[in-house]
Formats: sequence, C-alpha cells, structure tokens
Amino acid sequence: MTIPGFIVRNAFRNKRRLTLTVLSVALSLFLFVTLRTALKLMTDPPTTDQAALRLAVRHKVSLANVLPEKYQYRIERIPGVKYCSKFTYFGGIYKDMSLSNFAQFGVDADRILKIFSEMEVDPQQQDAFIHEKTACLVGTKLMQRFGWKVGDRITLLGAMWPCDLELVIRAVYRGNGIDETMVMFHHDYFDEELGKLGLVGTYWIRAESAEAVPQVIESIDKAFANTDAETKTETERAFQLEFVSMIGNVKMFLGSILVVIVFTMLLVTASTMSMAIRERAREIAILKAVGFDGSQIFGLILAEAFGLAMTGGLIGCFGAKFLFTHLDIYKMSQGFIPMFPITADTLALGLVVAGLLGVVSSLAPTYATLKLTVVDGLKELD
Repeated sequence: MTIPGFIVRNAFRNKRRLTLTVLSVALSLFLFVTLRTALKLMTDPPTTDQAALRLAVRHKVSLANVLPEKYQYRIERIPGVKYCSKFTYFGGIYKDMSLSNFAQFGVDADRILKIFSEMEVDPQQQDAFIHEKTACLVGTKLMQRFGWKVGDRITLLGAMWPCDLELVIRAVYRGNGIDETMVMFHHDYFDEELGKLGLVGTYWIRAESAEAVPQVIESIDKAFANTDAETKTETERAFQLEFVSMIGNVKMFLGSILVVIVFTMLLVTASTMSMAIRERAREIAILKAVGFDGSQIFGLILAEAFGLAMTGGLIGCFGAKFLFTHLDIYKMSQGFIPMFPITADTLALGLVVAGLLGVVSSLAPTYATLKLTVVDGLKELD
C-alpha cells in the first residue's frame, strides 16, 4: 500500500459522505464564482484600449437633466477631441413594457461607429444606416432575441419623450466586449419628431490619445462653467461605475453573500473531516505505534482534506465556466444580462479559496486527534 493509495482509500471509506461533501463544496464554489463575476461586472467593468479614449459629457446635476444641442459645436473644437456624437437615451416601449428592457439611443450616425470602433458592421449596411433618416443600427443579440431581420420595421412608443419613432433596421453590429443589445437611430430624426427642441442627453467623445484625456476633461467642463447647463465630463469607466452606484451599495451586498458562502464551505468541510478523523482514532494510534510522527499523520489528513476541497472546487468553478459559456445568458435573463464572462482570475480565486478551506478545515480536528496518546487512541471505537 503506497501513501497516495492510503489517502485515496481513506477518502473513499464512506462514499456517501464523500459524494455529499464534494457536491456541497462544488455548489458553494459555483455560487462563489457566479456572484464574484456579477460583482466584478458591476464594480470593475471590462475596458479596452479603445474604451480608455472614450469620454461621456453629461449635465453636472444628473443624467435626468439635458444639455443644449449647440454645445456640440464648441466641444468638437476643443484640442484633443477627435470625434463627438450626441447620445440621448430614448427609453421607448416596444410592444409592451416586458419586452422593452433594451437600450435605445439617438446618435450621430456618421460618427458613432468612429467613437465605438469595436463595433463591426458590414460596410454596405453602415452606408445604408448613415444615409437613411429613419434607419437604425441593432446589436446581434437583440436581433436574435426578437427574430428581427435587416429591413424589418419597428415602432418605439415614447415613454420618456413625447414622440413615437418608426424605424427601419438597416444595419447590424457585433463586437468583442461591446453590449450587443442596443438600438441606435438618427438623433436628427428624433429631434425632428420631438419638434426640434435641440436637446441632448449626453455627448460621447473619442479623444485623440490617452495623454489628451485629462486635458480634454478639464477643458470641456471649464468651457461650460457658470452656464445654465454646466457639464461633468468623465471617462467611460467612471461613467459606468457612477451609473451602477445609483442602485445602492451593490459591492457590500454581494460581498456579504460571498463571505457567507465561504464560511458555509468551511463548516461543511470541517464537519466532514472531524467525523472522518474521529472514526479513525484507533488507526491513527496504530500509525503512531508503528513509527509515524505527528507531522506525517498531519500530512496524510491534510492531503485528504485538500483533495476533497479541490475536487469540489474544480467541479464548481469549471462547471460554472462551462455553463455560462454554453448557455445564452442574455436570452435566459430575457435581456437583463447582456453578457456574463467568467474570467481566469475569478476561476483562480475560486480554486485558491477551495484549497485554503481544505487546509484550514483539517487543522482543528487533526490537532485534537494528535493530542491523544497511543493508549487513549486504541481505546476509541471505530
């Protein structure tokens, strides 16, 4: 009998308990990875080199306040600004409220794809979108969700704004790291239907370089200081984080749940190892009698606990990765969650947690058993 064989045989002594323990750890790690991914998406949105060049200009008071359309002319002439586009949220209703949970924006059709350069659009479709007033650009996931095709007509009923929009799908976009669930249409068409009020929700900018970003932010806000509609300019990342903060302290809420999950895993693993070690008190005494010292016995128990925890961790972590890779999370959530990427660092953190739990859970029961003398251990019943 080899040492590894001895460890494996002990682990499989009670197959039912082994199975339940591994499944409990796997389920806990599955929840840990899922919540960790959700927390990361909310508090640490993914960014790219292109996203780092994008800036959002909004009203200084809140997103609910609008800016004058005439601001665009001055913004475009600020040094460091490469492209600028209107970007107004419409918030219309498609058929009914339950189907309307997708973003709809009025934009400058000839500039928006230069600002969001990650969007991939067929050149012919892009040309059609730019040159037709009622044309719209739609993400691939939204096209799949509703079964739309290029050329279909859709109607968005005004909820936030007192106008309805009759749009024709002329272009479809896809892109890595870009939300593929948006509808973009001509801001000029929206303004015309609104009665040419000349109002804009936000402006989105692409800076000429990363070095120019701080100066552009300062120059824009300084240009509109002490006006009726002062601005707040921020990077795309800062804008996203501020938007998330409006729904409360999500980080604290999800973080608390993660702590509870880790504590539960610790209790499950420690309970299993306590029962397993208590049942083997006589065996451990015999091992001492034949020459095994405390560190060797501790190593055997530690290897078993670590193996159980890591087996459950691997099943839970990579089970979550497999599930969210192969399931259409956007379709399952009915449009509420556009993407749910489980990254390598999240998987690594989950496995580290599993490994540490395996180690920690074996400390107390092992210490208690090693304190028993050989005579007291032999008196224990199996």
